[in-house]
Amino acid sequence: MIPEPLDEFDRITSGVPVLSPWQAVWNQAEEILRQVCPEGFTPEDIGRAALDLLPEPEKAAALDALFYTYWSATMADRETRAAREQQDAADIRAIVEGGAA
Repeated sequence: MIPEPLDEFDRITSGVPVLSPWQAVWNQAEEILRQVCPEGFTPEDIGRAALDLLPEPEKAAALDALFYTYWSATMADRETRAAREQQDAADIRAIVEGGAA
């Protein structure tokens, strides 16, 4: 089946990123903090403000996304460290074996 060509609306909107409710309030919170805290703010400040901006029914899903993101980053860090340790061990073996020859 041949897909239909995009109409003008689809061509215009196809490049627009789709934001989750969490991403939208995060961006909104960051904009607000830029105005009210020109001296600076932390990611934690943005996150807390964003969570406050979310409608109550959306908060559980936002926290789930936050927990998943944290867990994903933790697992990626563990995998990176394990790979680095394996590479370091291989490098040490190569040096020892090369030095003994």
